[in-house]
Amino acid sequence: MDFNPIDIILHLDVYLDMLVRDYGVWIYAILFLVIFCETGLVVMPFLPGDSLLFIAGAVAAGGGMDPVLLAGLLMVAAILGDSTNYVIGRTAGERLFSNPDSKIFRRDYLEKTHDFYERHGGKTVTMARFLPIFRTFAPFVAGVAHMFYPRFLMFSVFGTILWVGGLVTLGYFFGNVPFIKSNLSLLVVGIILLSLIPMIIGVIRSRMGRSPSKA
Repeated sequence: MDFNPIDIILHLDVYLDMLVRDYGVWIYAILFLVIFCETGLVVMPFLPGDSLLFIAGAVAAGGGMDPVLLAGLLMVAAILGDSTNYVIGRTAGERLFSNPDSKIFRRDYLEKTHDFYERHGGKTVTMARFLPIFRTFAPFVAGVAHMFYPRFLMFSVFGTILWVGGLVTLGYFFGNVPFIKSNLSLLVVGIILLSLIPMIIGVIRSRMGRSPSKA
């Protein structure tokens, strides 16, 4: 049976069982690269993250991979990805705001971003781990805002442990439950929706905070 390489990359979670059988120990390197690219390259937010971690845990429970080695390597990949994205934002992002006539990359936007990350950077970096697309852009923006790197790294590590450790563990213990296996597509959608809840709550709170108070 022929497989489209692009389709495999975009739906790696679906093909994971097949890849473990075909590539053996090289699957660790493949998963490492995917998680690194999803978190470290701002142009690749489309790669699978949450669902991939969950299903990788389920495959590990079935004996396909070592769960401790899997979780450890993917944590390292996510932390390195975050730091790479931060460095790109800090070194190249500043140039986006160098044109004083730009209507999009205005200097005052950069200053507001810097102030925001000074006040809320820690929880932003941590919570972004659980938000698809946002976890790709948050480290880049933190770099653009010149967030203090040791502080950024501390929250990046904390968020990574919760994200990778939590989803791989859930997949390991629950991914092979018959009901879950037969409704895996619905579960993946559910994981994505759950990961969006913090962002939705934040938007609601922000709007409520801006609403004029009534006497």
